[in-house]
Amino acid sequence: MPLTREQVEHIAELAKIALSEGEVELYREQLSAILDHVAALQRLDTEAIAPTARVLEASNVMRPDVAQASLPVEDVLANAPSRRDDAFCVPPVLEEPYEL
Repeated sequence: MPLTREQVEHIAELAKIALSEGEVELYREQLSAILDHVAALQRLDTEAIAPTARVLEASNVMRPDVAQASLPVEDVLANAPSRRDDAFCVPPVLEEPYEL
């Protein structure tokens, strides 16, 4: 379904984009080709195909969330460059100095 220059200019106006003369012709050809492909898809017989949300079967691949004991504090903080009591000690990221 070939589009006219006027239709492409109208679409560009709706999209609030400015097109040069060359772009109008380029997009007229490209949009016409897209509409031709859509028209070909509309001619397909899909009566025997059930409506679906996705083409492939999807499943959750994450493991179940199971509560379990956490790591010992000493193991967690073993490689910390700096620590205070049972916490990581990091440089402040706020404007004002912040004390732990």
